[in-house]
Amino acid sequence: MSMLSKKRVTSVAVAATAGAAALVFAVATGTSATASAPQSVSGSPEGAFTRIADFYGSYIDAVYEGDGRTADQLRAFYLSEPLQQELKRWEDANHANGVLRAQNVPARWKVTSTGSGTGKTNATVSLTWGSDTTEIHVRADLRTKKIVSIED
Repeated sequence: MSMLSKKRVTSVAVAATAGAAALVFAVATGTSATASAPQSVSGSPEGAFTRIADFYGSYIDAVYEGDGRTADQLRAFYLSEPLQQELKRWEDANHANGVLRAQNVPARWKVTSTGSGTGKTNATVSLTWGSDTTEIHVRADLRTKKIVSIED
C-alpha cells in the first residue's frame, strides 16, 4: 500500500471513529446526533425595528431579574416621553405593567416587523405565557428611533 493510501485510510478511520463517538454521546445524553444550525441575532443601532426588539429583550430580562432600576432606565432610553406618561396612566388604571400589558413576565418573546410608513416602523410583539400567547402592537419613530406607541 502506498503512503498516500495509508494516509487516506487513516483519515477515513479517524472520521468514522469521531462520528461513532458523537452518535454514542448523542444516544447517551438524549440529544440529536445531527448538528443544528447555530442561532443568530442581528441588528443595527440605526434601525427603529431593531430598537423595538432590543428594548423588549432587555426590558423583559430586567423585569424577570427584578431589576426595577434597569427597567426604568430602559424605558427612559427607548420610549418617547409622551409614551412614558401614557404608560404611567395605563398602569395606574390597570394595576399591571404597561409595556408587557400584564402583571407577570412572559416565558418567551418574539418581535416581528409589520412594515414601515409615514415616518414610523411597526412591529408585533408576541409574548408567550406558558401555553398562551398575547400580541402587542408597537410603533417607533424612524427619525428618533424612540418607541412612540404600545397597544393591545
